[in-house]
Amino acid sequence: MDPNNKMKFGVFMAPFHRTNENPTLALDRDLELIQWLDVLGFDEAYIGEHHSAGWETIASPEVFIATAAERTRHIRLGTGVISLPYHHPYMVANRMVLLDHLTRGRVILGVGTGALNSDAYMFGIDMGRQREMMDESLGIIIRLMTETEPITYKSDWFELHDAVLQLRPYQSPHVPVAVASVESPSGVTLAGKHGAAVLSMSVPRGTIRKTTLQDLWSIAEDSAAEHGNTVRREDWGIVSGVHLAETKEQAFEDIRKGGARVVTEYFAKTLGNPAPDVPPDEIVDYMVENNQWIVGTPDDCIEGINRLQEMSGGFGSFMIRVEDWAPREKILHSYELLARYVMPHFQGSLVGIQNSQRWVSNIKEDLQAFRKASIQRATDVYDASRQA
Repeated sequence: MDPNNKMKFGVFMAPFHRTNENPTLALDRDLELIQWLDVLGFDEAYIGEHHSAGWETIASPEVFIATAAERTRHIRLGTGVISLPYHHPYMVANRMVLLDHLTRGRVILGVGTGALNSDAYMFGIDMGRQREMMDESLGIIIRLMTETEPITYKSDWFELHDAVLQLRPYQSPHVPVAVASVESPSGVTLAGKHGAAVLSMSVPRGTIRKTTLQDLWSIAEDSAAEHGNTVRREDWGIVSGVHLAETKEQAFEDIRKGGARVVTEYFAKTLGNPAPDVPPDEIVDYMVENNQWIVGTPDDCIEGINRLQEMSGGFGSFMIRVEDWAPREKILHSYELLARYVMPHFQGSLVGIQNSQRWVSNIKEDLQAFRKASIQRATDVYDASRQA
């Protein structure tokens, strides 16, 4: 993709907080970060839904978004994601349309199957059916947001009888939809079926077979063509962990302990995912080398995004996975560095000022000669007036 096109920047906030700290203060920091991103000019923030395992403590992204919306002015707020098998689709549509009005069209409906098996287990949901339940639910949600005739529908897990939304979406034709794609092709298949945006991890975590980013996009395009829809790379968001500092060495040291804790304490020891086969103090290096995190200076971040563009064939939105892996001031500073030095590189906002600087630099000798001549003339006029 042309690097001068305006790439969008956002965050994907699960969030991740260790289980030994005050959860109320952790949520306050999450809200503070959203406010800071709004000030810095980030485009989007997606908020997750989780109900177990201790680290990801936002149970209702809609409630969090309603709170964050009152503290921000510009940033778009998405559910990242609502786990559709956990909810009646009418209630999902109704709540999102309400948020659409309350935010004057700043919301995005991000959907998924549900990331934590422990959540599905608590709710008595057959984990093998989550993907087909999500497909069925999303189809009904889009119909509710776009159709005005009453809908009657009977599933084996929900029913609708002459159902219609009395409040229509604020955005046209409906609240934008994004589908998460993490571990299997089902997410991009569903996105293609409904012509929705896609949110993908920088390295797909396929547990059955190895899948590349380009593979995923091809599946999305094939699914869209099969169902008479289109998907756009401009609506494709790639999610990666990011931490920046003034030097590469400082950035690595900032998160060496915190990054290892996220990987070992949560993803490995709590969730049971495989951990990198390296010592804890080398986990950051491993994650960077394998394109799962971008850690370093703003220039390193620019290089990392360009690398992901090449790996994927092009995408339109770069999403930072929010990590609570360093002191608060270092995390906030990392986002500031990204906004000041990385975002402009991909949004075309440097072209005018850099061209102007080069133009003036190229004619600086002539301009200095004009300046000296002007000063000399003013001096001569002054002297002449004094003599007269």
